[in-house]
Amino acid sequence: MHPETTSPLTDTVTASSAWYVIHTKPRNEARALENLQNQGFECFLPTMEVEKRVRQRVQTLVVPMFSRYLFIRLNDVNQNWAPIRSTLGVSKLVSFGNQPAKAPQSLIDFLRQAPAAEIARLFGVGDSVQITDGPLKGLQGTYQAHLQDHDGDQCAMVLVDLLGQPQKLRMALDSLHKIES
Repeated sequence: MHPETTSPLTDTVTASSAWYVIHTKPRNEARALENLQNQGFECFLPTMEVEKRVRQRVQTLVVPMFSRYLFIRLNDVNQNWAPIRSTLGVSKLVSFGNQPAKAPQSLIDFLRQAPAAEIARLFGVGDSVQITDGPLKGLQGTYQAHLQDHDGDQCAMVLVDLLGQPQKLRMALDSLHKIES
């Protein structure tokens, strides 16, 4: 086993730096991240993929895991924190009283190393859905599976009752609406 080589400067920076939490302006997480990084700050914005309806279409989007929050590593000893408040996209540095909120290194490590989560789908197996478009508009059924057609478009397998018989239909995701129970 080889002893680690460190310099006094590295030890001071590592020992005196910590992760803090930035509160951003609404839907400005990416803007705040970019502007902070352009100023030389080390930042981290955890993201995830979700399905959302955008202009009547279902799309898979990458969104922040924590809406309106990102993490920033700051040095307590020799770093000027003043520019953070005036950075475009930033609302404030999260604080409790006069103490900025620290995020444990273990949390940052976990978020960075965690396997990619499964996409948060609009529909789950067994959800009641209604067809909102096409010749079967108004018909209700049960969501069975998420599929991809030969063109790469997202679609769904829906179980519906047609003429007294259960039928599996392949439907475009945008033509379905979840029925809240």
